[in-house]
Amino acid sequence: MVANQSKLFRLFKYTVYALLTFNIFVFFDEEWAASAYRFTNGVEPADLIQGFAATIDTASWVVLLLIFELETYVLEDHHFTRPVSWLLQIVRILCYCVICYAFYGYLVKLLYLLDATSFDAAAGLCALADQAWVYAVDLDEYLMITAANCDALATGNQLMRFNDTTALVDAAGYRDIIRLGWVDVINAGVWLGVVALLELDVQLQSRDKLHGTIQTVTNCCKYVLYSLLLLAAIYWGIKGDFVDFWDAFLWLVAFVFIEMNVMQWQKEDEALSRDSGDTANSIA
Repeated sequence: MVANQSKLFRLFKYTVYALLTFNIFVFFDEEWAASAYRFTNGVEPADLIQGFAATIDTASWVVLLLIFELETYVLEDHHFTRPVSWLLQIVRILCYCVICYAFYGYLVKLLYLLDATSFDAAAGLCALADQAWVYAVDLDEYLMITAANCDALATGNQLMRFNDTTALVDAAGYRDIIRLGWVDVINAGVWLGVVALLELDVQLQSRDKLHGTIQTVTNCCKYVLYSLLLLAAIYWGIKGDFVDFWDAFLWLVAFVFIEMNVMQWQKEDEALSRDSGDTANSIA
């Protein structure tokens, strides 16, 4: 019975990891479609991080997640040979560099959105119908303005135009997009804090120093950070951005698994220490 429960747990855990991997392609599909409107002259190499921040970020996090899974659950102590340890460290450093770069991409994207300018729409959106103008429905979703939908898209004539594009949005929609941009930046920054604390946990546990005041402080900090991430997920859910909500939820579940791995690792080390102590006492 216990063995079956363990198998079901692993199946559930790796299903979550597989869904997160699939989200890489979901984000790429969204951002690729949006790039056609955001970068009207084509996507230059310098634009990749701004246009595909979510795709690059998610891919790096998936690799980093798998590294944590290997270190905290899959690999035993004897597997950590020098080549394996060096390989994991190199991949980890590369992931951190890309994740930090993706955070920069979210920030650049937000600054770009904040730089939008007002647009004179006295004649309404219908005057722009079927002229290659698009309406920003969401942060990365645009609709072509046509005679069939122009009346329903915008509320009022106060519009904003994203610079160097033919993309428009009304005042209410612009506020929502800016808020979503801020949530992206904050969420990415908080995850950097989470992974820094988790990295600290892994390094301390490998040296048998994850206990006492240090563990209490790191746990308290992580509770605060995970709470912020949960609030971000809830906000995405309320705003109707299901992909972002679903992705945020899956990442929270995934890192709960990593936290459980660390706790199990800690218990195994404590049990091993007790067994070693009992053996030493019996020999004495």
